[in-house]
Amino acid sequence: MILTKKQREVYDYIQGFIENRGYSPSLEEIAQGLGLRSLATVHKHVANLIEKGMLKRAWNRGRSIEISPTQEVRVQAIDIPLLGRVAAGFPLEAVETRSSLSVPEDMLGARETFALEVRGDSMIDEQIRNGDFVIVERRDTAENGETVVALVRSTEATLKKFYREGRMIRLQPANPTLEPIFVPATDVAIQGVVIGLLRKFR
Repeated sequence: MILTKKQREVYDYIQGFIENRGYSPSLEEIAQGLGLRSLATVHKHVANLIEKGMLKRAWNRGRSIEISPTQEVRVQAIDIPLLGRVAAGFPLEAVETRSSLSVPEDMLGARETFALEVRGDSMIDEQIRNGDFVIVERRDTAENGETVVALVRSTEATLKKFYREGRMIRLQPANPTLEPIFVPATDVAIQGVVIGLLRKFR
C-alpha cells in the first residue's frame, strides 16, 4: 500500500498510541501529537487511511479507530533531480548532468532536495561509498559536523564533513587514511547538506 509521507506519520502515530495505551487516539490527540492545527486535516488523513484499508472504524464506541490487519506499506516515491557527481575524495571539477532519481517521499528535506552520485571513498566511515547516491537538501549554510556538498574555489565540488575554524573551513574526510582540506571561508560555498543515502546493489 502506497502512503504519502503525512499519511504514514498519522498511521505510525495511531499505531504507537494503541500499542502504548491499549486504545485508539481521538482526532484531537492525533492533531496534538503531530503538531497539526486543523482537525479537518486530521480527519481527512484518517479517512484516506480507512479508504486505503490501513485503518478501520468500530462504529459502536467512541474511540473507534483500529489498525487493519497488517499490509505492506510503501511510502510514495518522488522523482528528484539527479544533478551529477560529487567527489568523496580529493576535490574534482563538478560534473553536472540533468536526470532524475526516484526516492521515498519521506526522504525529502524541508527545502529543495536533489541527488548526487558519489565518486571516491573518503566518506567510507560514514557508510558513504563509491557509487552511492546522496540525498541533499539545498542550503548555503551548515552546522559544524554536518556532511555537506561544498564548492571549493567555484569549480571543485567535494563531499566532506564541515567545520568552521575562524576564517578557515576544514573539510574533513571520514577516512583515516586521508587528510582534511583547509580552505579560506571565502573560497567555500555550501551547496547543500546531506540528509539521506541510497545504494543500488548490482
